[in-house]
Amino acid sequence: MSLSGEYYRALVRGQLRGLWPGLQRSGLWLASVPYAWTVRLRNRLYDRGWKPNYRVPVPVVSVGNLTLGGTGKTPCVEYVARLYRQRDLRVAILSRGYGSHRGRNDEAMVLEENLADVPHLQGTDRVELASIAVEELESEILVLDDGFQHRRLHRDLDLVLLDATDPWGHGYLFPRGLLREPRAGLRRAGVIALTRCDQVDQTKIAQLRELVVLQAAGVPIVETTHQPVELVSSGCGSAPLGELTNRPVAGFCGLGNPDAFRQTLAGLGAEVCAFRVFPDHHQYTRTDVDDLRGWAAQQPAESVVVTTQKDLVKLRLGQLGTRPLWALRICFHIVAGQEALDHKLLSLVGSH
Repeated sequence: MSLSGEYYRALVRGQLRGLWPGLQRSGLWLASVPYAWTVRLRNRLYDRGWKPNYRVPVPVVSVGNLTLGGTGKTPCVEYVARLYRQRDLRVAILSRGYGSHRGRNDEAMVLEENLADVPHLQGTDRVELASIAVEELESEILVLDDGFQHRRLHRDLDLVLLDATDPWGHGYLFPRGLLREPRAGLRRAGVIALTRCDQVDQTKIAQLRELVVLQAAGVPIVETTHQPVELVSSGCGSAPLGELTNRPVAGFCGLGNPDAFRQTLAGLGAEVCAFRVFPDHHQYTRTDVDDLRGWAAQQPAESVVVTTQKDLVKLRLGQLGTRPLWALRICFHIVAGQEALDHKLLSLVGSH
């Protein structure tokens, strides 16, 4: 059963009704049963020490989540790496490089632009990458990107992100939902960060905190937002966010949670007149670009075409046809709990 990204998201959310979508959801639930057994067995083997994990002689911080994509890990990874660089520590970022093209994926390219002095190593064997970072690059601390389920490399702190708009992946394990593992996995976390807290009301935040405490009592909880800071372009430098206020905006993205990007645009006062979604980590082809040029040309004359920085670094275009192409640059903004998070992070590196 082959499902497009948009159809799959609508299906697992329960937005599609009728006999056929119901049968498809049943099939996805059946497929999730062996997946659940495999995940639980693997975690038990690591929990009991029957599968070894490997240590390196420097601290390792993992930034990860319970669900497949869409929690906003890249700005958080940038925050963690920048915190250590500000203390003159040699930092390296390690990732599997999902969706990579010619050695680097979109997340690596964004981090390279925003953290030019932090090396980013990508590959399927992150134990080997860690050894290279320590032995060849003389790194003093490692940041493991999307590493919560990668238990083969020992980490000293697990920072786990939960998207407040959909923390539990529609309530089911993959493929029926987007959970990579059961909620009980939160017990391994050292810090839990709730992301996109500005996109839900405080009642939901309070309810989510209560559920998190039930799963991981005593673990610090941090509330965060993904805060836009400016518009950037491959050809026009930067511009203030006010350029979007009360303007028609045509947005597009290839993200795990495209709705969050749309809400961010609306939150900036933009009038979202058109919106296109591509699969997460989409590699844009010439056909895609030609299609986007035609789509941009159809928008109102006064509209602004905006994408994400992850998409812009792959397109490397200053314009789509005659329209300037802008991207939102996002930072990880901590609303509550910064002292607890920074204390956890800095306690790993002593007096630095």
